[in-house]
Amino acid sequence: MGSARRVVVKVGSSSLTAADGRLDVQALRDLVEVIAARHAAGHQVVLVTSGAIAAGLGPLGLTSRPSDLATAQAAASVGQGLLVARYTEAFAAHGIRVGQILLTAEDTVRRGHYKNAQRSLERLLDLGVVPVVNENDAVATDEIRFGDNDRLAALVSHLVRADAMVLLTDVDGLYDGPPSRPGTRQIPEVRSPADIEHVEVTGRGSSVGTGGMLTKLESVSIATQSGIPVVLTRSSNVQGALDGTPVGTWFHATGRRTTRRRLWLAYAAKSRGRLVLDDGAVRAVLGGSASLLPAGITGVEGEFESADPVELVDTEGRVVARGLSAYDAAEIPGLMGQTTGDLRDALGAGYDRAVVHRDDLVLVRRPRKV
Repeated sequence: MGSARRVVVKVGSSSLTAADGRLDVQALRDLVEVIAARHAAGHQVVLVTSGAIAAGLGPLGLTSRPSDLATAQAAASVGQGLLVARYTEAFAAHGIRVGQILLTAEDTVRRGHYKNAQRSLERLLDLGVVPVVNENDAVATDEIRFGDNDRLAALVSHLVRADAMVLLTDVDGLYDGPPSRPGTRQIPEVRSPADIEHVEVTGRGSSVGTGGMLTKLESVSIATQSGIPVVLTRSSNVQGALDGTPVGTWFHATGRRTTRRRLWLAYAAKSRGRLVLDDGAVRAVLGGSASLLPAGITGVEGEFESADPVELVDTEGRVVARGLSAYDAAEIPGLMGQTTGDLRDALGAGYDRAVVHRDDLVLVRRPRKV
């Protein structure tokens, strides 16, 4: 961590708000001071921050996070300006410029938006600017939102090819049970998912945020499986985390670097439909080197067009992979169960191609015997 050239730091709402729910300006300044020192040492930092809705609570006279979408969007609209103004002021005190990047799920669902976000972030970093990234809560809907900034931070980490990610929260690491329960212990290091299979976690976040420990572990999984190690710790430990001091919980990278396109397929692309596979096709797909052929498909669900993302599921409905369909949904029923040779003879050249080519396919669960 100490030598990581590019780091993504994510800070949650609970770390930036006071007991009354308002923005804690001093906590924000303390965080900026540490990041500014890292920047001055020649490293690059991308800051993924929550806090827009929390920052808007006070000015709107609200005492807790709104439960309805419209009021939450209003609070975000008011709070986002206040939040970025505070960051701009705090970083300016260290001679550093910031650039605000607001993202919605659509910016990772649509391939063109995804590439635009990547280019914008890279250019800001090249110019010596600290990107301040947040979900665009003012326009996001329940159907197309990340739901929390933990997952967003993992996607941004891959987007900018970060060397490491730091998740700052209101607990000092991962515990083997609820931290308030007597006898629970902190887990200092996680080398593989098997190390935490029996850890008891909750999906509930704080009163001013949306991300509990479950969402953080999902974020960790996205990052580590993409070759990016993660430190999970309390926000007051950010200096130690960036210096490489053993604070919080260190999650080792468990996978290799993958292409942005494959990450987009695995975690960000919105599926337009489903293809149901027989057992033989499931085995072939999970083998990691086979394309999905028409002969192995037993059902089609949804309405999608050629090049749309689809889920590949087994006979019990479990998702085994995601990929880009080479056909429209309406075309596939006429192809199912037939070999490519039969299709070429019956329909002509062009119908002997794979339904999902292996280059456009990514597994979403570990291979197992079927």
